[in-house]
Amino acid sequence: MKVSRRSHVPPFAVMEVLAAANARRAAGADVLNLCAGEPSTGASDVVRERAIALLRDGNLGYTEALGVPALRAEIAGHYKRWYDVDVDPARIAVTTGSSGGFVLAFLASFDVGDRVALARPGYPAYKNILSALGCEVVELDCGPETRYQPTVSQLNEAYYGGGLDGVMVASPANPTGTMITPAELAAIAEWCADHDVRLISDEIYHGIAYSDEVAQATAATFVDQGAVVVNSFSKYWAMTGWRLGWLVLPDELVAPVDALAGNVALSPPALAQQAGIAAFTPEGYAAAAQNVAQYAASRTLLLERLGELGWRPVAPADGAFYLYGNIAEFGLDSVTYCARLLAEADVAITPGTDFDGVHGHDWVRLSFASSLDTVTRAVDRIVAWHKTL
Repeated sequence: MKVSRRSHVPPFAVMEVLAAANARRAAGADVLNLCAGEPSTGASDVVRERAIALLRDGNLGYTEALGVPALRAEIAGHYKRWYDVDVDPARIAVTTGSSGGFVLAFLASFDVGDRVALARPGYPAYKNILSALGCEVVELDCGPETRYQPTVSQLNEAYYGGGLDGVMVASPANPTGTMITPAELAAIAEWCADHDVRLISDEIYHGIAYSDEVAQATAATFVDQGAVVVNSFSKYWAMTGWRLGWLVLPDELVAPVDALAGNVALSPPALAQQAGIAAFTPEGYAAAAQNVAQYAASRTLLLERLGELGWRPVAPADGAFYLYGNIAEFGLDSVTYCARLLAEADVAITPGTDFDGVHGHDWVRLSFASSLDTVTRAVDRIVAWHKTL
């Protein structure tokens, strides 16, 4: 029997590194795992306690396809508290993680053959999902000259070079951690509206930011102009395995996403939805802020020891919890570098080939979503391992 052409997407290399790291750990090795973008703390106590109560007494049957009204109302309140943006809860779709949100947003927004622009380096699932859905991905080569983020000038070049139907942005971005300024986001949103191009903004790392120079801005401000926001409980609230995310939608996409969601998944996980309401309590916000302070300490350590690491250049780590650095001077491609680092020093990081099919062989991504002690020990091991090369 045949296998569909649309299923021929590259595997996510970070999962292969993670599997190899887990195998070494199972064999007794003291592996320091800094390859996955997963907060080490897990969900806050207030969310866990809410989940325990729900397992004992709650109604955990199917919910509305777009999510329980109480959670949608809390998400709308979050936009008012954080950004002073009024969002109608009717425009919010709760999803099975941001991954499920991307699938719904892309299905509702684009047809087979549509052209969608996105930054390279970038999160590989954008490209792979779009390709599987029959869209043409237009990669924008974003380096230090643009702070690894797309520009209006690049969009113009892509638009007049073959047309565009969509633009995908991420701020803070994976793997670089760079952010788009409010003025830059406004300019991109205005360009998209003027050219009838759908803007989709990945904001799953919002709340995890370190730079006083780059403020967080949300594309929810531009939903009336057709923008779509994707967000998640996985990163800021450290609820990765709960598979809970959301979309903020323009009016014309609410009914299509509702219909698609009901057919694709019936509803997001009921337990995660009901427990996720507790993330918006003062205790939930406080626990998330404490996590961010931990990431900030690890980030500071990494930046202070860049000279020892010898990774140069590195992308500006404005937000998220990644350090994306160039390892070309060590004479190893990134896949070999990461494989040997794991085998010889028991430190797991991710090769840049996941994020950039052109230049990624010279880059690696380290996730500092772990304790300061773990990151410190990992840097010590990497520095010592470099001396053996």
